[in-house]
Amino acid sequence: MESTYLAETNIEIINPDLPRGHYRHVLFDFDGTISLIREGWQQVMIPMMVEILLATPAAEAEPSITRLVTDFVTRLTGKQTVYQMIRLAEEVEKRGGQPKDPLAYKHDYLDRLWARIAGRVSGLKQGQLEPTEMMVPGALEILAALREQGVTCYLASGTDEPYVIDEAQALGVAGYFNGGIYGALDDYQNFSKKMVIDRILQQHGLSGRALLTFGDGYVEIENTVTVGGLAVGVASNEAERQGIDAWKRQRLIEAGADIIIPDFRETEALLGYLNGSA
Repeated sequence: MESTYLAETNIEIINPDLPRGHYRHVLFDFDGTISLIREGWQQVMIPMMVEILLATPAAEAEPSITRLVTDFVTRLTGKQTVYQMIRLAEEVEKRGGQPKDPLAYKHDYLDRLWARIAGRVSGLKQGQLEPTEMMVPGALEILAALREQGVTCYLASGTDEPYVIDEAQALGVAGYFNGGIYGALDDYQNFSKKMVIDRILQQHGLSGRALLTFGDGYVEIENTVTVGGLAVGVASNEAERQGIDAWKRQRLIEAGADIIIPDFRETEALLGYLNGSA
């Protein structure tokens, strides 16, 4: 299916037959969709895993290990962090090592990530950083516009729930999510984005057409498309805060995104289209 662009915008319409004008509940992913606090997390996770695998008895050369880790970290992005750590433990065992519990690996990773992002969080809380510096451009504007429409907004993230709540508060966006904020649990089988979507639809007796989702990961896009909802892929370039991340775009299209956007700078045109305008 050939895509087109909404006139004079960077809003790419992948599925022109998408169900417009029906949504009353809106689900957002957090990291990379709204928040940039954790930008660069891959540069923490991948080296940690490479280091662990290189220490196993039957480790390959570093370039080979790096390719392997990069591939599975990338493919599992959007799921809870623990799934990447489960895969790490499996790879350690394959190479004759004694793996830690995946939750232990997750907590080691979070400690390393915190060293990278602690200054961002404290800077926000102390007023030294403007929230917009740590957000996908236009995120505040779309949240405010959706609140004006009277829709119910939800936040669901593969990041651990206490961190998601804390970082949403630091950015000043927690109050927009009147439907709730949901994040990963150590008891990981009791949380998934699919569970959040199913709960929204069941609690309100809705069909999937009433759900609109914004996300930069394949999981929330795929889950939304599966129930017949409207999925907007946010192919944000997190480092530059400008333009499209080509890898994200392709992955989001493969997941079934109806629309691709680089960010929320064109909120008025986007919501006009989603609400049924030509």
